[in-house]
Amino acid sequence: MLRSLSRPDIMVTTLAAAGILMVTMGTRQSLGLFISPIDMSTGLGIASISLALAIGQFTWGAIQPVAGAIADRYGPRAVLIGGLLILALGSAVTPFMGTGFGLIVSLGLLSAIGSGAGSFSVLIGAAAQRLPIEARGAASGVINAGGSFGQFVFAPILQKLIQIFGWMGAMWAMALMTLAALPLIGKLAGGKGAPAVHHVHEEGGLKRAVVTAMQDRSYLLLHAGFFTCGFHIAFLVTHLPGEVALCGLPASVASWSLAIIGLANIFGSLYAGHCVAKYRSKYVLAAMYASRAVLVVLYLMAPRTELTFYLFAAGLGFTWLATVPPTAAIVGKLFGVRYLATLFGLTLLSHQIGGFLGAYLGGLTITRFGDFGWMWYADIVLALLAALLNLPIREAPIVRSPAPAAA
Repeated sequence: MLRSLSRPDIMVTTLAAAGILMVTMGTRQSLGLFISPIDMSTGLGIASISLALAIGQFTWGAIQPVAGAIADRYGPRAVLIGGLLILALGSAVTPFMGTGFGLIVSLGLLSAIGSGAGSFSVLIGAAAQRLPIEARGAASGVINAGGSFGQFVFAPILQKLIQIFGWMGAMWAMALMTLAALPLIGKLAGGKGAPAVHHVHEEGGLKRAVVTAMQDRSYLLLHAGFFTCGFHIAFLVTHLPGEVALCGLPASVASWSLAIIGLANIFGSLYAGHCVAKYRSKYVLAAMYASRAVLVVLYLMAPRTELTFYLFAAGLGFTWLATVPPTAAIVGKLFGVRYLATLFGLTLLSHQIGGFLGAYLGGLTITRFGDFGWMWYADIVLALLAALLNLPIREAPIVRSPAPAAA
């Protein structure tokens, strides 16, 4: 599965990108653990805190095409350094924010801008420019798995830090963890003399590439499906701790559920990268989205026990962020890799518009109805729609290399 990454330079580039994503996604995907402690400490209310995190979901997506365009034009090094520094700043100043507006600035803007600048679009785009075409699918799976591993590691660690040092101490610790990723940027971006791998692509500049993409029906269908993915993930990562609390279970169940999601997605991401090389990516995406609808239905039918949450997390985790490799692969097939960071960044913006709605509407639903019932039903419907919308996407069949002739 990972044979195409066996060359040392390819492996170093891939693992450096995966390590950076481990930190940026690990911190971002664990913020739901802070909702209850912040609410108890400040009395701001779950809806107000959810709004800040929802704005963060949108901001994270909005910065992706901007960061991608800057990286495409000037290189990824400065973008990644700035992203990690801003992410650390957002975490560090959050304990000093005692109002809803303050949380919007720290978590909704600073942290989201920082993690977005060091996320999928820039990292996968930077790696794709430096990797041969046969290694890109597997590399995107490994990079994506790095983000999942970050969630697996960060969620239980931050939960323990919250218990020991309080949520403020945990936030400051998270800022220090973010800064520890800075040395990895040199391994990914390379030194001054490290040339990128060049691929054939259409000329015409960034503006023409964006205009062409936005007129492509397949690209717009891909956006619609990814919107649903964002709704689903943001709702769960933000409100799963609240769902656990509603069931009368301890907070550790929520942190371990998030960790299990991350662990399962390591294998899901690697498998997705493998599938990208064997099957058309649109079918991989359709299967993933449909499976989410089935899993939510099974969860709603099951008793609310610790085992149910852990099994639910494992099932969801397998496709959690494993949608990224096939989505990026389709963008690359449609338009090439020259402006992949920008064009994939735009799909991530659609993802995070869905993420904003998933996080914010979840907060409104629990405040208005006392549970998340309507959100679960909406999630089922949207997942099924996403599965159907991916099927008409224009994508050439996989061309398999002929077996070598017998001697």
